[in-house]
Amino acid sequence: MSAPVTFGTFPTASGHSFGHAVLNNPAALNALTLPMIDLLDPQLKSWAEDDSIAGVVLSAAGDKAFCAGGDVVSLHHASKRVGAGVVPPEAEAFFEREYRLDYRIHTYPKPILCWAHGIVMGGGVGLMVGASHRVVSPNARIAMPEIHIGLYPDVAGTWFLHRMPARTGLFLALTGAVINAGDALLGKWADAVIEHAQFSNVLHAIENTSWQGELKSDKEKLSALLKQFEVKAPTPLLHTHAKEIDAVMNHDTLAEIDVSLRALQQSEVAWLAKAAQAYAHGSPTSAALSFELMKRHAGADLADVLRLEYQASVGCCVHPDFPEGVRALLVDKDKSPKWNPGKLSEVSEATIHDLLKPRFLGLHPLNDLSISL
Repeated sequence: MSAPVTFGTFPTASGHSFGHAVLNNPAALNALTLPMIDLLDPQLKSWAEDDSIAGVVLSAAGDKAFCAGGDVVSLHHASKRVGAGVVPPEAEAFFEREYRLDYRIHTYPKPILCWAHGIVMGGGVGLMVGASHRVVSPNARIAMPEIHIGLYPDVAGTWFLHRMPARTGLFLALTGAVINAGDALLGKWADAVIEHAQFSNVLHAIENTSWQGELKSDKEKLSALLKQFEVKAPTPLLHTHAKEIDAVMNHDTLAEIDVSLRALQQSEVAWLAKAAQAYAHGSPTSAALSFELMKRHAGADLADVLRLEYQASVGCCVHPDFPEGVRALLVDKDKSPKWNPGKLSEVSEATIHDLLKPRFLGLHPLNDLSISL
């Protein structure tokens, strides 16, 4: 059986090499598992410390997806095994190590080209957005759909969604709406749109380039190289429907936004109506948690964001909505989750406070993020 992440290096014209990591679980749309994280993170660390490596390419096997998200089914089974109100050790391990990996990518000392084709969702977006050079395919389908499973947009989602134009990030957090490659450029999740069929040609161009081993100049060279392959991006949905989204989201409270989003279900624009229907079908607790985290993370440091997200994610594993949401969407697949509570008005401040409270003893598991990796 092949490894779930494969690694290699290839030489370049300057004598430097590039590392190449490939997510290799195409049958599961390259969903990110803990074993994959435990392979990828130390290899990235090793390449960062190797002076012969000028940069890294991160891609994925298969034609359908870069990464469809984290392996939440395993977390669901772990939660069911330990019982209600207990944090599964697997959840603590998964979220700590996933967020360490995301932070490493965000702060990497060398260029990282993330080649994100096809489906890019949840944890896959987390891998992509932190890279220095983010390429998406013209047919990319991108989303942070955690509200459907009783979670929230983690992997620093409450940070990078907040930084999007107007309140489009909050709209995506609450609806889990699928956006396109043009939206990824608009939201600064991606830097270039290139046909997936050009991947081998891009790799050859990297091979034929002389790299300096100096971050600023090498990043500039990689940007210029990618520009040669760019194609026109599809029109951003968030731009096309900006007026309608702004009207729905331009409220001070989530209760007011809730009313507007529910009314949007009657929109004649299919994409907007579908997004609003997805919100109405999603977890009310997830909506309230997403709203609170995005308020807190305005201007926050990335390491602090990931620390609070760790607490929130572990808290979600104790709350009934996460295992129920995964069950309904991915295990039994009946798509009929029974949220608890079932209405936004019934989600209390005490519930959100409980979700965010520390559930560890001593130092935070991610205490050292901004110190060293």
